[in-house]
Amino acid sequence: MGKAGLVLVAASALAALAVAFTDDVGAQTPAPRSDKAVRAEMDARAALQPASAFTRISDPDARSVALFGEIGKVISHPRCANCHPVDHPAQGDDRHPHMPIVSRGPDGHGQGLRCQSCHTGKNVWAGGTRIVTVPGDPHWALAPASMAWQGKSLGDICRQMKDPARNGNRTLAQIHEHMAKDHLVGWAWSPGAGRAPAPGSQAELGELVQAWIDTGAKCPDGGPIVPGPVAKAS
Repeated sequence: MGKAGLVLVAASALAALAVAFTDDVGAQTPAPRSDKAVRAEMDARAALQPASAFTRISDPDARSVALFGEIGKVISHPRCANCHPVDHPAQGDDRHPHMPIVSRGPDGHGQGLRCQSCHTGKNVWAGGTRIVTVPGDPHWALAPASMAWQGKSLGDICRQMKDPARNGNRTLAQIHEHMAKDHLVGWAWSPGAGRAPAPGSQAELGELVQAWIDTGAKCPDGGPIVPGPVAKAS
Protein backbone atom coordinates (compact mmCIF):
# COMPACT_ATOMS: atom_id res chain seq x y z
CA MET A 1 0.00 0.00 0.00
CA GLY A 2 1.34 3.45 -0.95
CA LYS A 3 1.90 6.37 1.43
CA ALA A 4 -1.33 8.07 0.37
CA GLY A 5 -3.25 4.87 1.04
CA LEU A 6 -1.80 4.56 4.54
CA VAL A 7 -2.74 8.14 5.33
CA LEU A 8 -6.31 7.52 4.12
CA VAL A 9 -6.62 4.36 6.25
CA ALA A 10 -5.29 6.14 9.32
CA ALA A 11 -7.68 9.06 8.81
CA SER A 12 -10.62 6.70 8.42
CA ALA A 13 -9.67 4.84 11.61
CA LEU A 14 -9.42 8.08 13.60
CA ALA A 15 -12.80 9.23 12.28
CA ALA A 16 -14.41 5.94 13.30
CA LEU A 17 -12.83 6.16 16.77
CA ALA A 18 -14.11 9.71 17.19
CA VAL A 19 -17.65 8.63 16.28
CA ALA A 20 -17.49 5.73 18.73
CA PHE A 21 -16.22 8.03 21.47
CA THR A 22 -19.01 10.55 20.79
CA ASP A 23 -21.63 7.83 21.02
CA ASP A 24 -20.07 6.53 24.26
CA VAL A 25 -19.92 9.83 26.14
CA GLY A 26 -22.79 11.65 24.47
CA ALA A 27 -25.15 10.98 27.33
CA GLN A 28 -22.75 12.61 29.83
CA THR A 29 -21.59 15.50 27.61
CA PRO A 30 -23.60 18.68 28.30
CA ALA A 31 -23.93 21.57 25.85
CA PRO A 32 -20.98 23.88 25.06
CA ARG A 33 -20.07 26.67 27.47
CA SER A 34 -18.79 30.11 26.59
CA ASP A 35 -15.44 31.44 27.75
CA LYS A 36 -17.34 34.02 29.83
CA ALA A 37 -19.27 31.29 31.66
CA VAL A 38 -16.05 29.37 32.37
CA ARG A 39 -14.31 32.48 33.74
CA ALA A 40 -17.33 33.28 35.93
CA GLU A 41 -17.21 29.78 37.42
CA MET A 42 -13.49 30.05 38.13
CA ASP A 43 -13.96 33.46 39.81
CA ALA A 44 -16.74 32.08 42.01
CA ARG A 45 -14.48 29.24 43.11
CA ALA A 46 -11.40 31.34 43.80
CA ALA A 47 -11.40 31.17 47.60
CA LEU A 48 -12.34 28.91 50.50
CA GLN A 49 -13.85 30.07 53.75
CA PRO A 50 -11.74 28.92 56.71
CA ALA A 51 -13.11 26.24 59.03
CA SER A 52 -13.36 28.89 61.76
CA ALA A 53 -16.00 30.75 59.72
CA PHE A 54 -18.47 27.94 60.40
CA THR A 55 -18.30 28.09 64.20
CA ARG A 56 -21.16 30.60 64.10
CA ILE A 57 -23.47 27.69 63.16
CA SER A 58 -24.47 26.38 66.58
CA ASP A 59 -26.05 23.08 65.52
CA PRO A 60 -23.22 20.54 64.95
CA ASP A 61 -25.12 18.63 62.25
CA ALA A 62 -25.92 21.79 60.30
CA ARG A 63 -22.32 22.97 60.72
CA SER A 64 -21.01 19.63 59.43
CA VAL A 65 -23.23 19.81 56.34
CA ALA A 66 -22.15 23.41 55.71
CA LEU A 67 -18.48 22.44 56.04
CA PHE A 68 -18.90 19.73 53.43
CA GLY A 69 -20.54 22.27 51.15
CA GLU A 70 -17.34 24.33 51.37
CA ILE A 71 -15.22 21.21 50.78
CA GLY A 72 -17.41 20.71 47.73
CA LYS A 73 -15.86 23.78 46.10
CA VAL A 74 -12.66 21.74 45.78
CA ILE A 75 -14.30 18.38 45.03
CA SER A 76 -16.35 19.83 42.18
CA HIS A 77 -13.55 22.02 40.77
CA PRO A 78 -12.21 20.90 37.38
CA ARG A 79 -8.75 20.21 38.86
CA CYS A 80 -10.29 17.44 40.94
CA ALA A 81 -13.49 16.39 39.19
CA ASN A 82 -11.83 16.06 35.76
CA CYS A 83 -9.95 13.01 37.07
CA HIS A 84 -12.91 11.42 38.88
CA PRO A 85 -14.90 10.19 35.84
CA VAL A 86 -17.07 7.17 35.24
CA ASP A 87 -14.68 6.23 32.42
CA HIS A 88 -13.50 9.14 30.24
CA PRO A 89 -11.70 12.03 31.98
CA ALA A 90 -12.42 15.67 31.26
CA GLN A 91 -9.76 18.29 30.55
CA GLY A 92 -9.23 22.03 31.02
CA ASP A 93 -11.18 24.63 32.97
CA ASP A 94 -14.10 24.22 30.53
CA ARG A 95 -14.22 20.46 31.27
CA HIS A 96 -14.03 19.39 27.63
CA PRO A 97 -13.49 15.67 26.84
CA HIS A 98 -9.85 14.60 27.18
CA MET A 99 -7.91 14.72 23.92
CA PRO A 100 -6.49 12.38 22.76
CA ILE A 101 -9.40 10.05 23.44
CA VAL A 102 -8.69 7.90 26.50
CA SER A 103 -10.57 5.62 28.87
CA ARG A 104 -9.62 4.48 32.36
CA GLY A 105 -8.71 0.84 31.72
CA PRO A 106 -8.69 -1.87 34.40
CA ASP A 107 -6.19 -0.12 36.70
CA GLY A 108 -7.04 3.55 36.17
CA HIS A 109 -3.86 4.16 34.16
CA GLY A 110 -5.43 4.12 30.70
CA GLN A 111 -6.71 1.59 28.18
CA GLY A 112 -4.40 1.21 25.18
CA LEU A 113 -2.84 4.67 25.54
CA ARG A 114 -1.39 4.69 29.06
CA CYS A 115 -1.50 7.87 31.15
CA GLN A 116 2.28 7.84 31.51
CA SER A 117 2.65 8.09 27.73
CA CYS A 118 2.05 11.84 28.16
CA HIS A 119 1.85 12.52 31.90
CA THR A 120 5.29 12.30 33.48
CA GLY A 121 6.46 12.94 37.03
CA LYS A 122 5.97 16.71 36.77
CA ASN A 123 4.25 19.41 34.71
CA VAL A 124 5.97 19.73 31.33
CA TRP A 125 5.88 22.70 28.93
CA ALA A 126 4.00 21.61 25.83
CA GLY A 127 5.47 24.21 23.48
CA GLY A 128 3.68 25.88 20.62
CA THR A 129 1.80 29.16 20.75
CA ARG A 130 -0.53 28.34 23.66
CA ILE A 131 0.60 28.90 27.25
CA VAL A 132 -0.16 25.45 28.58
CA THR A 133 1.62 22.53 30.20
CA VAL A 134 1.03 18.79 30.17
CA PRO A 135 0.18 18.04 33.81
CA GLY A 136 2.28 15.52 35.67
CA ASP A 137 2.88 13.81 39.00
CA PRO A 138 4.77 10.62 39.94
CA HIS A 139 1.43 8.93 40.75
CA TRP A 140 -0.67 10.35 37.91
CA ALA A 141 -3.79 8.26 37.33
CA LEU A 142 -7.56 8.42 37.37
CA ALA A 143 -9.37 7.97 40.66
CA PRO A 144 -10.82 4.47 41.17
CA ALA A 145 -14.10 3.83 39.38
CA SER A 146 -15.78 3.43 42.77
CA MET A 147 -14.95 7.08 43.42
CA ALA A 148 -16.39 8.50 40.18
CA TRP A 149 -17.79 11.97 40.96
CA GLN A 150 -18.91 13.29 37.59
CA GLY A 151 -22.69 13.44 37.29
CA LYS A 152 -23.26 12.99 41.04
CA SER A 153 -24.47 15.36 43.73
CA LEU A 154 -22.25 16.50 46.60
CA GLY A 155 -24.41 14.42 48.93
CA ASP A 156 -23.78 11.27 46.90
CA ILE A 157 -20.05 12.02 46.78
CA CYS A 158 -19.98 12.57 50.54
CA ARG A 159 -21.53 9.15 51.12
CA GLN A 160 -19.03 7.59 48.70
CA MET A 161 -16.14 9.13 50.59
CA LYS A 162 -17.36 7.66 53.89
CA ASP A 163 -18.07 4.17 52.52
CA PRO A 164 -15.07 1.80 53.08
CA ALA A 165 -16.37 -0.43 50.26
CA ARG A 166 -15.86 2.44 47.81
CA ASN A 167 -13.12 4.63 49.29
CA GLY A 168 -10.28 2.10 49.33
CA ASN A 169 -11.20 0.85 52.82
CA ARG A 170 -10.14 4.18 54.35
CA THR A 171 -11.16 5.45 57.77
CA LEU A 172 -12.20 9.07 58.20
CA ALA A 173 -8.73 9.80 59.59
CA GLN A 174 -7.18 8.30 56.46
CA ILE A 175 -9.51 10.34 54.25
CA HIS A 176 -8.25 13.45 56.01
CA GLU A 177 -4.63 12.35 55.51
CA HIS A 178 -5.27 11.73 51.82
CA MET A 179 -6.94 15.06 51.15
CA ALA A 180 -4.68 17.14 53.37
CA LYS A 181 -1.29 15.67 52.46
CA ASP A 182 -1.38 13.43 49.37
CA HIS A 183 1.01 14.80 46.72
CA LEU A 184 -1.28 14.03 43.79
CA VAL A 185 -4.18 15.81 45.49
CA GLY A 186 -1.79 18.72 46.06
CA TRP A 187 -1.18 18.99 42.31
CA ALA A 188 -4.61 20.70 42.10
CA TRP A 189 -2.98 23.83 43.57
CA SER A 190 0.06 23.67 41.25
CA PRO A 191 -1.52 22.62 37.94
CA GLY A 192 0.83 24.46 35.61
CA ALA A 193 0.23 27.26 33.14
CA GLY A 194 -3.11 27.39 31.40
CA ARG A 195 -5.21 26.03 34.29
CA ALA A 196 -6.93 27.64 37.26
CA PRO A 197 -5.80 26.10 40.57
CA ALA A 198 -8.31 24.67 43.00
CA PRO A 199 -9.66 27.22 45.50
CA GLY A 200 -7.79 28.01 48.68
CA SER A 201 -4.90 25.72 49.54
CA GLN A 202 -4.43 22.07 50.43
CA ALA A 203 -3.80 23.06 54.05
CA GLU A 204 -7.10 24.94 54.16
CA LEU A 205 -8.87 21.94 52.65
CA GLY A 206 -7.33 19.73 55.32
CA GLU A 207 -8.64 22.03 58.06
CA LEU A 208 -12.14 21.95 56.57
CA VAL A 209 -12.10 18.15 56.29
CA GLN A 210 -10.95 17.79 59.90
CA ALA A 211 -13.66 20.17 61.10
CA TRP A 212 -16.23 18.20 59.07
CA ILE A 213 -15.07 14.97 60.74
CA ASP A 214 -15.07 16.58 64.20
CA THR A 215 -18.71 17.62 63.76
CA GLY A 216 -19.87 14.13 62.82
CA ALA A 217 -19.02 13.96 59.10
CA LYS A 218 -22.62 14.66 58.08
CA CYS A 219 -23.62 14.64 54.42
CA PRO A 220 -26.02 16.95 52.58
CA ASP A 221 -29.14 15.34 51.18
CA GLY A 222 -28.37 16.50 47.67
CA GLY A 223 -26.37 19.51 46.56
CA PRO A 224 -24.96 20.65 43.22
CA ILE A 225 -24.26 18.04 40.55
CA VAL A 226 -20.60 17.72 39.55
CA PRO A 227 -20.45 18.09 35.76
CA GLY A 228 -18.90 15.55 33.42
CA PRO A 229 -17.18 16.39 30.12
CA VAL A 230 -18.65 19.50 28.50
CA ALA A 231 -18.42 20.03 24.74
CA LYS A 232 -16.28 22.99 23.69
CA ALA A 233 -18.13 26.01 22.37
CA SER A 234 -17.72 26.42 18.63
